[in-house]
Amino acid sequence: MAEKRNFARRRVAFGLSAPGSREVFLVGDFNGWDKTKHPMKKDNEGLWGKTVMIFPGRYEYKFLVDGEWQRDPVNQEVCDNDFGTLNSVIFVK
Repeated sequence: MAEKRNFARRRVAFGLSAPGSREVFLVGDFNGWDKTKHPMKKDNEGLWGKTVMIFPGRYEYKFLVDGEWQRDPVNQEVCDNDFGTLNSVIFVK
């Protein structure tokens, strides 16, 4: 988890192309893996987006798309998780 002393939160934008999806949530260790805390909004092109304020550090995350876990397809930085799948990883400076 990120060290929080003497650092300001950073604005980080996440996005996912999923035009046929009904609901998408951004879930990660920056929000305690809360499946409902960060719902994403879909634009007219089917792109889902969410901007969050988080402290600098390394974070693991996934998208919850219509109840199914999905890693970020445009982020090649990944790591193994305890469920035998991969999480996406982001480094916030």
